[in-house]
Amino acid sequence: MPDGQNRETDRSEQDEVRLSVRPEAACTSTFDVPLEDLQAEARDASDFLKALGHEGRLLMLYFLCERDHSVTELERLIMSRQAAVSQQLARLRHEKLVTTRREGNQIFYSLADERVREAVLLMQKLFRAPPPT
Repeated sequence: MPDGQNRETDRSEQDEVRLSVRPEAACTSTFDVPLEDLQAEARDASDFLKALGHEGRLLMLYFLCERDHSVTELERLIMSRQAAVSQQLARLRHEKLVTTRREGNQIFYSLADERVREAVLLMQKLFRAPPPT
C-alpha cells in the first residue's frame, strides 16, 4: 500500500464512491459478510444470470417487461416456433423468473420478480444503441 493509506481508508473511499453513484444501491462491504453467505449469494446470482444468458429468453423478458403475454403472442413477437418458445418459458418458470395465469385455454406469462425487470432494464441501458438523431 502507498504510504499513508491502509485497508480502512481504501474501504471508506470505496463506500464514498459507491454512495455518490447511487445511494439507494449501497451494499454492505464484502469484507463484512461471512464467506458462506457470499458463496450462497454468488450461487444465486450465477443461476439468475444463467437464466438470462440466452438470447431467446432475454427477448421474451424484454417483452414481458412491457406487459403480460401469451405463448402465441411471444411466438409472434420474437418470431420463433411454439416448441422453442415453450421450452424457454419452461426454463424461465423453473428458475422462477416468470409466473403464469390461465384465462380460458390461454396461459399468460408475467415477470415473477422486480429484480428481473431491473436486470432487463440494465441490459437495455448497457447494450441498446441510442436512437438516431
